[in-house]
Order: sequence, then C-alpha cells, then structure tokens
Amino acid sequence: MRKWISQTWSKATARTLAVPVIALALVLSVATFEAAKPTVARAAVPEPTQTPLDDNSIGALLSLDKAMETLAARVTPAIVNVAVTSKVKAENSDGQIPDNMRQFFGPGSPFGQFGPQMRPQQPQIEHGIGSGVIISPDGYIVTNNHVVDGSVDIRVTMSDRRVMTAKLIGTDPLTDLAVIKVDGTNLPNVPWGDSTQLHPGQTVLAFGNPLGFRFTVTRGIVSALNRANPYNGDPRKPGQFIQTDAAINQGNSGGPLVNAHGEVIGINTFLISQNGGFSGMGFAIPTQIVRPTVETLIKDGKVTHGYMGIGINDVTPENSKFFDMKSANGAVVTQVEAGSPGAKGGLKVGDVITGLDGKPVNGAGDLQVEVGQKRPGTKIALEVMRDGKSVQVPVTLEAMGARDADKSVEAKEDGKPRWGVGVGDITPDVREQIQAPRDLSGAVVERVLPGSSADNAGLQPGDVIVSVNRKSVESASEVQKALSTVPKGQDALVLVWSNGGSTFRVLHAPEGA
Repeated sequence: MRKWISQTWSKATARTLAVPVIALALVLSVATFEAAKPTVARAAVPEPTQTPLDDNSIGALLSLDKAMETLAARVTPAIVNVAVTSKVKAENSDGQIPDNMRQFFGPGSPFGQFGPQMRPQQPQIEHGIGSGVIISPDGYIVTNNHVVDGSVDIRVTMSDRRVMTAKLIGTDPLTDLAVIKVDGTNLPNVPWGDSTQLHPGQTVLAFGNPLGFRFTVTRGIVSALNRANPYNGDPRKPGQFIQTDAAINQGNSGGPLVNAHGEVIGINTFLISQNGGFSGMGFAIPTQIVRPTVETLIKDGKVTHGYMGIGINDVTPENSKFFDMKSANGAVVTQVEAGSPGAKGGLKVGDVITGLDGKPVNGAGDLQVEVGQKRPGTKIALEVMRDGKSVQVPVTLEAMGARDADKSVEAKEDGKPRWGVGVGDITPDVREQIQAPRDLSGAVVERVLPGSSADNAGLQPGDVIVSVNRKSVESASEVQKALSTVPKGQDALVLVWSNGGSTFRVLHAPEGA
C-alpha cells in the first residue's frame, strides 16, 4: 500500500512539473518566432500621407454635383420604360432565317437579297423596348414612333416599378413622334422647355433605358444645333436636330433630353456610330417640333403637315453670289413640282425665300419646320429674292402626301473632260429604269474623274444635271455646251437632282482652265 502511494505520488509530481515545463517551452518558442520573424511581417501597414480636399477648395464642384443630383431626382420619376409587343410581316426572302443569321441575307448584306428562298410566313410577334416621358399628371407620355410602330400591346414600367397598360393615342412617322397614355392622376411629369433658346455648350441630361438598363441618366452638353436630317430616303422629313455628347444608346429612343431647369428640350431619337454603340454623337428632336406635334396628336390623334411641293437648300457663302445675295441667309429653291402649291404660287428654281409671314427665314431647315407645322389650306406669304429684287409670293398649302412623285435617278454616256464629268441623255429606258418623274429634264452623269471639279463638288454617277448657271438644260449636248462656254477661270453653278432631291453645286474652275 505504501509502495503504491509512493509510486502514485511520484507520477503526480512528474505530471505537475511537466505543466510549467511545457508552458515555458511555448513561451520560448513564441519568443524565438517573434525574434526570427521576417522584417516584412513586423512592418507597419502603409498609410496615405495626403488628406482629402476640404469642401471649401472644391465648393463649386460640390455645388454642381448637388445640382445634378437634384435635377436627376426631379426628372427620373417621370421617366418610363416602354415595352412593346408588335406584329411584323416576315419577308419572303428570309422568312425562316434565324435572327442571328439575318445579317448575312438582308438588304445591304454581303450576299444581297439572294439568300434562301422561303415560303411566306404569317406575321410574327416581336418584342422591343424604348423610353418615354410623362408630360401631364393624367398620364400622357411622349415617345418615338419607331418605338411603338406596329404595336399590339404597350406596357409601361414606372420608376416605382409599377407596370401599367398604355393606350396608343397617335403617331407621326414624319417627325418620328408618338403619344401614348396610361390611366392615372397626379402622376410625376416634366414641363416643356424652349429649344430655340439653346446654345452649344449648355449642360443637358439624357434620360432613358439604354440596352435594358432602366432609368439611366447621362450628362453632357449641347454639341450643335439645327443638324440636318441624315436620312436621304425622304427629303420631306424635317431636321433641326439637337446634337449632344450625353450618352444615347439603343433603348434611349423616346426618352427626354433635359436642360438645367429640368425642362424637356428634346426627345432622343437616334445616334450615329460605326459600330452601333455610342460614339459621342446622339441626336434629339427639338421641342419646337415636338410640342406642337404632340399637342396635335393629343387633340386629333393624327398630324397632317402643310406642303409646298418644292425642294430647298441653304444659301451658303460659296453660292450666295450666284443669287445676288449679300449674306448667306435664306432657303434657295432647287425644285418646283409641277402643279404643286409652290408652282401655282409662282415660285421658280433659283428663288431665295428670305421670309415667311413676316418672320425671317435663316435657312432651309427653318422654312421646312415652319411650313410642316402649318395645316393644309393655310395661306402663307413668302418674301422672295429673285434676281436681286424682292417679291412677294402667296402660297396656299396642301396636305403632305396628297401627291406622290417618283423619285429616282441613274446615268449614261460622255462629256467634256474640262470639269471631269461625263454625261448622257435620259432615254425612255433609263427613265423607266430609274422611275424618274415625267417632267425631269437634263443629263445623267455616267462617270466622274477622281480629283476633278465635279468630284470635288460631290457629283456621282447617277446624278442628273438639271441646269448650268441657272439656265435649264434638256440634254447631254446642252450640258456640254453650257459648261464649255463658261469663261476660263470662272466657276460654274449646276443644279443636280440626286436621290430624290435637288441641290445647287459649285464647280470650281480647274487650274489653268
């Protein structure tokens, strides 16, 4: 028993002594690690030595940020996402081609329109999205015509995520504007601004739903004003677009361009880009066109535009001397359609329209917008400069679309090398082929010598020379004769019909001729 107690005590003592020994070993190990630890591990975490800029030094920037935040918060509740279901008729040539292959078999594709020939299909359902802005507390919304074109169902998503069914009130394809409506009261809305008071450099914000990212706001400036209509398919379409560098992408269509006061000064409609994405050039329809169009759509459900039946261009510093103009202001008449209101009123090619109902006309865009906003049957008084003399021309407007003329041109044959242009007569076969109006006379351009006067003036095969130095020509021989009699060293003015419209071009005298 005593032996067992002694052994037990010895074991307990050994265990008791082992605890401090182990603890001491751990302390020594930690000390050794700390002593041997790499220098990097012992270094302090680096801290920046510079302090933030104080509010006083960036007060102007903070004020600008605060103003932009206030502006965005004010406008955003009135922005809507427009989701459209529409029916489209399938083309016979690509009726069953998958969407991701259409680029190879459509018009302008590498294979032209000669892809697989498929059976005609029934109208197909398409879904698209765009943007819009609420302009009244009872739910009237402005958007683009191309957003809702062909729609069978329109649904609007508000900024508070409410989804509402919208009714189509009216569309105007010419200006690419449309009005839809949702049922509601006291809805957030944005007031109209005056686009005629804009100046390049002013701050603007673009609102919309680009690429499916809802309720996006981008900031930029007014890059330019009164940009011409870039689409030559229908010269009757008004221009006067606002150009901005505020980012506009697919899906922004129909959203507002807003000034610093939170007023709508334009409706975003398209961008120009080489790759389909934003490249710093977005365009909006100015409210000087939008507001009267929208008000008429709300009142009547449609818009009927006034029409004179003439072609017009700007007077420029380069061509003003040919029209006896002291300044480059006004709209020069390049075409008068037979039997049109302009023809009945007595307008002539070469007339320069400088005023309308007592208001000055600065350019072709001004005149086009003013006439287009007037109702058919309206009598207008034009102030015209003709051969250096001021005359008054009364015109009674007709409805646009009441008369449709064929609008196409092509070319054939030879010409005088002095100006670098070859011309030919318009034969019956050519006229039929190009579907030219019966009253179109002149000579068609067959070829243009690179670097020549004609090339520098922008003439191309397919153009038609209608007059030389404001004298009408009926054939290729008359064009050749007229150009050959221009004194050496002097320029020539030619009226050219191209792509459905007429423009005056200046052929500069070639060196040594």
